[in-house]
Amino acid sequence: MLLDDLQRNEIFTKESIPLWLAYSGYAFFTVISLIAIPLMFPEVKWYYVIVAYVLAPVLGFCNAYGAGLTDMNMAYNYGKVSLFILAALAGKDSGVVAGLVGCGLIKSVVSISADLMHDFKTGHLTLTSPRSMLLSQAIGTAMGCVIAPLTFLLFYSAFDVGNPDGSFKAPYALIYRNMAILGVQGFSALPRHCLQLCYGFFGFAVVSNLMRDIFPSKYGRWVPLPMAMAVPFLVGASFAVDMCIGSLIVFTWEKVDRGKAALMVPAVASGLICGDGLWTLPSSLLALAKINPPICMSFMSTR
Repeated sequence: MLLDDLQRNEIFTKESIPLWLAYSGYAFFTVISLIAIPLMFPEVKWYYVIVAYVLAPVLGFCNAYGAGLTDMNMAYNYGKVSLFILAALAGKDSGVVAGLVGCGLIKSVVSISADLMHDFKTGHLTLTSPRSMLLSQAIGTAMGCVIAPLTFLLFYSAFDVGNPDGSFKAPYALIYRNMAILGVQGFSALPRHCLQLCYGFFGFAVVSNLMRDIFPSKYGRWVPLPMAMAVPFLVGASFAVDMCIGSLIVFTWEKVDRGKAALMVPAVASGLICGDGLWTLPSSLLALAKINPPICMSFMSTR
């Protein structure tokens, strides 16, 4: 295993990507966005685009770190953070449109950062050149810039998208619009004690990270990771149950046969994740056919 890791590290670092390419590419696309986005959406001023591109690297780093810990791409939540910031910055006149456009812009950047880290990890495991991975990403992104809008236009013209009484209600459009309105209205529109809860959890996250860094390793490793703890609050308890059972299996496997566990755990975990994802297709087909599960549970008021 040690020789394999050394070989992977050697191949991965032999064709490193220069930093000037990343900086110049980011600057190039920033200039394009500064020109194109205000032309498409007059409510979005050029300095809103700059704010978005300043926020994107910070949020992208946080998302890539969280995706590495939990295997969950939380870009849409970081997009919501930017939505509130840009909507509040733009104000009542153009805050809703500016917040929604900025949310989409930052969410795209933040999402691709986590996806790119996943691809680089795959390249490291499969002895693939990082430059080949980056070139493939660039080709795929360029194709998506053409294929995705054409697909959306085809779908939008063929179906009644956004009709609350139709099959394609687009509920997230209403949710994001209402969040942008909240951002324009300011703190007064938030639920009671919302800010106090945010302050408390933010302080807990800072203290927990400091404890992990300051305490000796034999004690610090028992301090929970705030990033990993935050994900179940966003995606529901099912994710926490899956991760808990998976971690228990890995812990037991390492106790029984550490060498075999180190070799087989990634393969078994990948198979379980793929199996869970493959069920999405038959589930979608059953939903389109309006077939309900035989057992349902509902909670009704006693009043």
